[in-house]
Amino acid sequence: MSVRLKLTLSYTGFLMVAGVLLLAAVWLFLLRYVPDRAMLSVPSTSGTLSAGVFPIRSKLLQVFAPRAAAVFGFLLVFGLVGGWILAGRMLAPLTRITEATRLATTRSLSHRIRLPGRKDEFRELADAFDAMLERLEVHVAGQQRFAANASHELRTPLAISKALLDVARTDPTQDTGEVIERLRVVNTRAIDLTEALLLLSRAEQWSFTPEHVDLSLLAEEATETLLPLAEKHGTTIETSGDITPTLGSRTLLLQLTTNLVQNAIVHNLPEQGSVWVHTGVRPDGVVLTVENTGARLTPQLVSTLTEPFQRGSERIRTDHAGVGLGLAIVETITHAHDGTLTLTPRSEGGLRVTVELPATEPDSGRTEPGPRSGPGPGPGSAR
Repeated sequence: MSVRLKLTLSYTGFLMVAGVLLLAAVWLFLLRYVPDRAMLSVPSTSGTLSAGVFPIRSKLLQVFAPRAAAVFGFLLVFGLVGGWILAGRMLAPLTRITEATRLATTRSLSHRIRLPGRKDEFRELADAFDAMLERLEVHVAGQQRFAANASHELRTPLAISKALLDVARTDPTQDTGEVIERLRVVNTRAIDLTEALLLLSRAEQWSFTPEHVDLSLLAEEATETLLPLAEKHGTTIETSGDITPTLGSRTLLLQLTTNLVQNAIVHNLPEQGSVWVHTGVRPDGVVLTVENTGARLTPQLVSTLTEPFQRGSERIRTDHAGVGLGLAIVETITHAHDGTLTLTPRSEGGLRVTVELPATEPDSGRTEPGPRSGPGPGPGSAR
């Protein structure tokens, strides 16, 4: 049975029950106030009045029963027809939602319900469905662009490796050491790109056990790890701020901080650049801010920097330029921790990146980070 038929039968059944109760109430009223029999004086053939006993209730029942049956028949027909029409009008929004769902299953995510009328339960359901379709459309489009860009980025080092091997095979005078060195560089880039893609995939799964983390300690650890890179680029790093306790994955948040600091070092002035790393506490969360000097950036360019493989060409150096996933990884990790990421171009040149995460009470058992047991995040993951 369809929902419309069920609603029709429900309306009809309710109407019939109400009719039965109404007629029963009328009948009980009549039984209470109408006597069973009554003495009536009727004229005889001789012109005189004679008294007789007449059964009033039985006569009343004979008159009442056919009319009650007619009323029941009318209520049945009226309930079925009216219930069918009312059920159709009530379920019309669901028909539009069902049609939109069918279109969505055929990968047509651009369709929207846009249900008119007052805001009721169906309108809220339709609006929520439209919002879900919009998010899905954006997500699918992003995934398609990401897959295409990732395929292109992975194909490039493989094509270069094949070309180098073909040259080495056809040209016996080619310096083998030079070919091996170039192959090593290309292979390193491919490994960095693959590791960045795996990290981005793990971050998008949002599966980790939350623990107490202090962003200020992670900032110090990332700064200390990247200090040799900063010295190589002639960049100074200043770290300041307060204790910033939050809940999350220490590994992912350290990767986030490292990516931001490394990004600020690499995409900086050619010499005498500066990086400022600051942590602070706000009423509604904790904040990590990384700023750097550099070329002037337009708001349009900055708005694209979190897209995978979308690089600002004027900000890329020849070394440690990354694989174009640094800020994409930062954005994914931020969202996985229910935070917000904000990129703002500095008026003096360079970029200001702000990560705001939910705050928590400091862990009383917190200790300073000890020596690292393994290698830190590779420079290839920075944007």
